[in-house]
Amino acid sequence: MRAIEFIVESNKEGKVNKHHANVQQGVTKMRDKGGYDRIYHMNRIGMALAKADGKSKKAVKDMDSASWIEKYNTAHPYTEEEHKMFQSAFNTVPTDHKEVLPWSKSAEPHDTHKVSPTADWNPNSKKKTK
Repeated sequence: MRAIEFIVESNKEGKVNKHHANVQQGVTKMRDKGGYDRIYHMNRIGMALAKADGKSKKAVKDMDSASWIEKYNTAHPYTEEEHKMFQSAFNTVPTDHKEVLPWSKSAEPHDTHKVSPTADWNPNSKKKTK
């Protein structure tokens, strides 16, 4: 083995091997602008690919370029005490944070059924009710 094969001390960007280039139909190198989070960027690219029709190069419709979370972690405290614990932690550790939704007790969505559709059904009855 030659030293050039395992010692990499150059700042020069490598090139695609000619043998590899000959067998490819096309290769695109990509990353998010700034190169901060390649995994998140690849996830968003995959979502856009799934919506693309393959017939045009136009941007896909009905998809934001970034999620509302984007490059942030999220905290979802269940209790007011947990919410205060997070605030205490943020005051201890310098953190870029923004409260998207203020803490409150959870509630069922207005469009959720609150009454069982089978409330009048009695499995022991021989005749149907209602």
